[in-house]
Amino acid sequence: VGFGSKMITMKQETTEDELRAVIEELNQDESVDGILVQMPLPEQLDENRVIMMIDPDKDVDGLHPVNVGNLYLGMDGFVPCTPLGIMEMIGEANFGFAGKKAVVIGRSKLVGTPVARLLQNENCTVTIVHSRTKDVEKVCAEADILIAAIGKPKKVTKEWVKEGACVIDVGINRVDGKLVGDVDFEDVKDKAAVLTPVPKGVGPMTITMLVSNTLKAYARKE
Repeated sequence: VGFGSKMITMKQETTEDELRAVIEELNQDESVDGILVQMPLPEQLDENRVIMMIDPDKDVDGLHPVNVGNLYLGMDGFVPCTPLGIMEMIGEANFGFAGKKAVVIGRSKLVGTPVARLLQNENCTVTIVHSRTKDVEKVCAEADILIAAIGKPKKVTKEWVKEGACVIDVGINRVDGKLVGDVDFEDVKDKAAVLTPVPKGVGPMTITMLVSNTLKAYARKE
């Protein structure tokens, strides 16, 4: 897309102070519009503390507490890339949001929780199900929009899916050398009105939204 980019690779033994110095330099560099720290981090580094080192105006991953707060308050900020990509795909499919019942499987801070909020902001009635939820299959089978983000290969079968539902598969699992999603694609494809594949579904949209967030960061300071 014509953006300049720089990869900074640090050693496994990097200390918090060493990483902080690099991030602070990028925070102060006017030529840098977006900063992304690749997760997961080595065990000696606290993920939350590292995220808070990043200037919220350059937090194109949308993980800084300021941007998380903006999302929940309905204010302008950066939204995590995977949830943003999910919303874009549902919108492009012209499936609609208002009044729809949405169920999100998984409550991670990277996907499940923020996408639930985004769906609420679009006037969906949202339920988050997780490992402690009773009758998960029954709850999911009532959803007009079903988001699967649990990290369990082919867990969601046609019994979990309402006829004509929009099903977004966020899972990336490796089984017998192949990438598969959390949804059993072949089992579900004839029942869902919209179904995203794995690979080549949510993954490329996540990258696209990172580019979009970076462009937004550039535009906001002009």
